[in-house]
Amino acid sequence: MIQAGAIGLLGLGMNHLTALQALPAPNVRQPRAKSVIYIFLSGGLAQHESFDLKPDAPMEIRGEFKPIRTRTPGTHICEHLPNLARISEKWSLVRSLTHGNSDHSQGHHIMLTGRTDVPLGFDPSKPKKSDYPSMAALATALLPHANNLPPAIVLPDKIVHRSGRTLAGQFGGMLGSQHDPWFLEMSPYHPKHYGSYPKYLFHHETGLEKDASMRFQAPHLSLPQGLTLDRVMDRVSLRNSLEQQTEDLTKIAGDVQFDATREAAISLMGNARVHDAFALDKVSPKQLDRYGRHSYGWSLLMARRLVESGVRLVQVNLGNSETWDTHQSAFPNLKNFLLPPMDQAVSALIEDLDASGLLKDTLVVMGSEFGRTPKISKLSAVALPGRDHWGHVQSLLIAGGGIQGGRVIGSSDKIGGYPASDAQTPENLAATIYEALGLPRDLMWHDFTGRPHTLYMGSPIRGLS
Repeated sequence: MIQAGAIGLLGLGMNHLTALQALPAPNVRQPRAKSVIYIFLSGGLAQHESFDLKPDAPMEIRGEFKPIRTRTPGTHICEHLPNLARISEKWSLVRSLTHGNSDHSQGHHIMLTGRTDVPLGFDPSKPKKSDYPSMAALATALLPHANNLPPAIVLPDKIVHRSGRTLAGQFGGMLGSQHDPWFLEMSPYHPKHYGSYPKYLFHHETGLEKDASMRFQAPHLSLPQGLTLDRVMDRVSLRNSLEQQTEDLTKIAGDVQFDATREAAISLMGNARVHDAFALDKVSPKQLDRYGRHSYGWSLLMARRLVESGVRLVQVNLGNSETWDTHQSAFPNLKNFLLPPMDQAVSALIEDLDASGLLKDTLVVMGSEFGRTPKISKLSAVALPGRDHWGHVQSLLIAGGGIQGGRVIGSSDKIGGYPASDAQTPENLAATIYEALGLPRDLMWHDFTGRPHTLYMGSPIRGLS
């Protein structure tokens, strides 16, 4: 009861619950997709070691990994992505996305907001009100709520640099903090650990690591202390706890005048579909094994259940800041810790959505803040080489939402350094996401001073449908 009065019933503060406040329904046209899942690989996925291998280039360019065939004639991807290769008819590639900025902080801002230019006064050390709003924040502001859920959710955590600073570009920025997306923080921040724990927990320099404190926690729904997702998967405590809180709060509501935010929170907790979205204890062991019993698998399984429950845009951060920043030990780290859980979880998500009939209504996009340099290099004082930051080209995987699978849009040059054909920009990617969500091209958004801004800064990527 005390927690409820303090807006602590969900483990959230007022700034999180404002995302649940009623908004006037915008004039949204019939969407091409009902929902979007934006999978973000913070750190910079190496295109040469994933979706754009260059087997005919010199060794210092092509690296150690070999290409394998996919079900799409003529399309080859990395040998360590066998599950995605097996279902290539369900997804397409963009091999020519470019923005030219090779700084982590600015790259995050660019790829999370869909804006190549960096706003005046940008500060890499902290988010500011002058930042452009993230695509998730714009979805929060411009799309209607459904089933008492916010239009956009980010999980399993905010992107935080190893120094402890939170990266800009994830929030409402010029929209105002009241339009920040709802962050389901289920993954504890740790400055020196990366990967998909517990099975694929690693450190870039030292390799495999074990840490009992790295737990994928249940959503902050005011559960008893110590209740984690591991325990939720074994029993029905989450659902029972939610139902008991709903009953208690209903009694309280008769005596206490709750404001609109409190009422929204109660409504959220009282919705059976919301219970089911968070009730991963209901997921069969077979499905858990299919996605993977690790943080990547749990995150994408949660995203799949949220879009089924009515969330319009779910951003899933697979690994926190610099997880995919493969400056050193790139090949063993990618082979042993990064590519296997990503391949398992993403392929399971696409197949699961397809089998349930949701793939045609759900656009899945996977990308990073930038790609990696064509030439392999070695940092001083490290044993094994990797690749540096490279904003000039990266590869995107796109599936569902009415697009055709088995296509390749654009190409990079013979060393994978620059677009060679059909260059695409972050603005094109953002337009593709907005179009899928049914946001009209003439729609404007207004900053916290009331000034109007154009939503579409580019055209949707051509050739996907």
